Amino acid sequence: MVLSMDRWVGKVAIVTGASSGIGAAIADALVSKGLIVAGLARRTDLIENRAKQLKNGKLYAVKADMTVEKDILDAFKWVSENLGPVHVLINNAGFAKEGLLTEGETEIWRKILEINVLGLCIATREAVKIMKTNGINGHVIHINSILGHSINMLKVNVYPATKFGVTALTETLRQELISLESKIKVTSISPGLVATEMTSLRKDLSEERKKLFGSRPLLNPEDIADGVVYALSTPEHVQVSVKVHELTIKPLGEPTA
Repeated sequence: MVLSMDRWVGKVAIVTGASSGIGAAIADALVSKGLIVAGLARRTDLIENRAKQLKNGKLYAVKADMTVEKDILDAFKWVSENLGPVHVLINNAGFAKEGLLTEGETEIWRKILEINVLGLCIATREAVKIMKTNGINGHVIHINSILGHSINMLKVNVYPATKFGVTALTETLRQELISLESKIKVTSISPGLVATEMTSLRKDLSEERKKLFGSRPLLNPEDIADGVVYALSTPEHVQVSVKVHELTIKPLGEPTA
């Protein structure tokens, strides 16, 4: 199997949650490989600042709140009209909040569900619609989590449920694409703990959580970006599959469930 990013050079990729962490690393990696990247986020200033520093390729900041459907639709419309049809979608945007399920706040649960599940579904629907209309054999990649397969951490409330949902949505979409005889690919990448603003770099962490993160090995966002590039580099006829079309990336030494 020959790995190559050549077929994506000059093509458009959308990365959600591209202002920091994993999304920023993915967006920057795709730009370095010659893709035209639209980074969706609320904090567009962070993307714009990085865009000025990138030497190769193009990175565009597109303001969008992934809990607002109109924002997502407007973002896809802007990308199509200004950059071209999307060939690659990276569903990276995610949200988590420390807390017990039995003591959780409904509004926090709703936000987690809206970003991690509904936002992902809306973005996927729009991307696939564009790919089908334009005859594009594109690639949809969901940034999932090992918590979408097994739970080895307390005080994560509904977050694992949303990621188990992403696991199910990946296979649901794959089966739909097969039934449509489509060559659009879908891959789910499931990182272990990654040093981001949602985990060890979060400012409102409890002392308990700080101690937990300090005791475990952590991945860097660039490690996940490398996984995305690998998945995109596989030949058009190859479906990346480790476990139900999963590419699981874990740091050496991370405890199993």
